[in-house]
Amino acid sequence: MKHSKKKIEERKGLLNFSSSILAIIAGIIFGFIVLLISNPSQAINGFNTILKGGFVDGITGVSRWIYFATPIIMTGLSVGFAFKTGLFNIGASGQFIIGSFIAVYIGVKCTFLPAGIHWIVALIGAFLGGALWGALPGIFKAYANVNEVISSIMTNYIAMYLVNILVKQNVYDSLKNQSVEVAKSAVIPKIGLEKIFEGSTINLAIIIAIIFVIIVYVILEKTTFGYELKACGQNPDASKYAGINAKRNIVLSMVIAGALSGLGGGLMYLYGAGKYIKVLDIIAPEGFSGISVALFGQSNPIGIFFAGLFIAHLRVAGTNLQLSGYVPELVDIITSSIIYFGAFTLLFKGAIIKIARRFRKEDK
Repeated sequence: MKHSKKKIEERKGLLNFSSSILAIIAGIIFGFIVLLISNPSQAINGFNTILKGGFVDGITGVSRWIYFATPIIMTGLSVGFAFKTGLFNIGASGQFIIGSFIAVYIGVKCTFLPAGIHWIVALIGAFLGGALWGALPGIFKAYANVNEVISSIMTNYIAMYLVNILVKQNVYDSLKNQSVEVAKSAVIPKIGLEKIFEGSTINLAIIIAIIFVIIVYVILEKTTFGYELKACGQNPDASKYAGINAKRNIVLSMVIAGALSGLGGGLMYLYGAGKYIKVLDIIAPEGFSGISVALFGQSNPIGIFFAGLFIAHLRVAGTNLQLSGYVPELVDIITSSIIYFGAFTLLFKGAIIKIARRFRKEDK
């Protein structure tokens, strides 16, 4: 029985992996076609740049790659966690920016905290802020049956405008229209990583992201609590008859998802790479990137980690493409189209299943 179950899980994992790889290949081919149409003479160089991504500039490129990957791994975990429990957390952007502001606020204002714990308190604040913001659509869903997609979209806009107001009132650099720099004690430490990766900005943030990948995996796959959350998502009625508190689990699921996004915001804005909250009427793109990451990773925490690295790889490649004579708008089109093909993972998954069934029939 155990052997059979293990075999099923292995097949499922292989299927998910294969469908994601096919989606990536399709997206890259489409990107190459766009390069050919735009500038045929530079298409090959541009394609090589996409493939190389963060490896173009040595350790500097790798550090940029990891910097971009860290927050979208967290928002990917957020969206993926909600997917696993039957919810669509499209409000990751709002949770992300709320967590970002709280982290920056603590990083600027709470300089009385000892250097060793200042950045930790700031990250905890981001975590709790995201959790609180994630709880709102969860409560509306559980107790008023309001679709979480609609309510979380609205919380995205509320968060964006609210943070703009709060930044202006509390941590504003009027000359640059952005938040002021956080105290050095609030910057996430490098813990010796700068010696291993000389000349880079790599710090503890990526390790924190990896730790949460493991934590989320354990919660979903190895605990009764995770089983209950997934059961509620897959069959709410059966879960109710089994005595599982569906309303509580809906709220908890969105709280955890929000906390992950909020922490992602803290990791990004306390990175120490000159990142500031800009006072603009633009919803944080990291939340929407998290949706692509969750789709690529099939909502599996381990898959999300590698999908986050891949999407960040594309971002760095997109910046480098401008060196080959491509305008920034074209870069956005190419990277967006590759990410868009991530939504086709389910389509490829269905195609693989159909092909496998045909082969089985022929063998019989």
